Amino acid sequence: MSPPPRDPAELAELVATRRDLHAHPELGYQEHRTAALVAERLKQMGCEVRTGVGRTGVVGTLAGHAGAGRTVLLRADMDALPIQEAGETPYRSTAPGVMHACGHDGHVAIALAAARRLAASRREWRGTVRFAFQPAEEGGNGAEAMIADGVLEAPRVDAVFGLHLMNTLPVGTIAATPGPIMGAVDLFTIRITGKGGHAAMPHQTVDPVVAAAHVVTALQSLVSRATDPFDQLVVSVTRIRAGEAFNVIPEEAVLMGTVRSMGGRPYAEAPERLRAVATGVAGALGCGATVDYVRQTPATINDEAMTALVARAAAALVGAERVLAGQRMLGGEDFAFFLQKVPGCFAWVGSANPARGYDAPHHSPRFDIDEDALPIGVDLLERVARESLR
Repeated sequence: MSPPPRDPAELAELVATRRDLHAHPELGYQEHRTAALVAERLKQMGCEVRTGVGRTGVVGTLAGHAGAGRTVLLRADMDALPIQEAGETPYRSTAPGVMHACGHDGHVAIALAAARRLAASRREWRGTVRFAFQPAEEGGNGAEAMIADGVLEAPRVDAVFGLHLMNTLPVGTIAATPGPIMGAVDLFTIRITGKGGHAAMPHQTVDPVVAAAHVVTALQSLVSRATDPFDQLVVSVTRIRAGEAFNVIPEEAVLMGTVRSMGGRPYAEAPERLRAVATGVAGALGCGATVDYVRQTPATINDEAMTALVARAAAALVGAERVLAGQRMLGGEDFAFFLQKVPGCFAWVGSANPARGYDAPHHSPRFDIDEDALPIGVDLLERVARESLR
């Protein structure tokens, strides 16, 4: 299927906006320049604009001229990551140690272009479209902050949609999968305490480092022996801290890491299972252990009917053969908080093109996208909004 005809001026602005944002990345809850740009553009389109929603978020509201109806929310995340960019593009980051390494610059540009289209055609549709430009998706739960500030109310939102540019999928494809598509994100810290002393006289100590090593190994049994092989669970210890000197057995070792699941029984049981393993193994080696377990973000679970709507819209744009189902990953996404409140769908828009060098993974210092994905994202958001307002 051939792509719809493109307006050269719209395409040029779309790419320019994305590159401007890429060159000026801002971390979560620090998106002041980005928010100001978004608010100004939305005002120019005739949107009712609220700023400071969820601290640094921006909300634009458009009412159709064809009468009252449903309210649909379209979300775009704005924050960047604390990564030093390694690419050498003309639009590379100008902020030391900060980079758009996950495509959020593209999400903002796509949502602004979709808003412009919908504003220009508002006589043709009924209801309300709300645009949520969200801060702090990367671990800051900005979605939760915006919900607390009323982004889903007045009028009450009936459906929510979002998208993510994906370098795991080729440009020209769209993934729309019902049910759980992204993992719940849990964090844990395990503090193992022993008795410190001289490294040459270990018999006079209770070594928390040895206990920590055994705990790391034992935690893998939560996946290999305590979880149904047809369920999804990942337990990763990502940080170990202990001691300051080569000849001193320390008093304490600290493990940090993450647990990922798609909800259900593994999600429910993970905290107590992890705590039992950590305290039991450490105790068997003479050490004490405490576990701090934090639920960061729930699983992202798409509504079946809303996902079918997105899949139909995607098929009309790129062809049914390029609409992918069954795509899932255990990376986290705080769009999950919206989906807990309102039925909706989070879609993935392919942005990889290895032939042109656009295949670096997300959160890589060399991450970049094939910008041919941008107009596909605009087409999808516009079409989904209009279809869901019928």
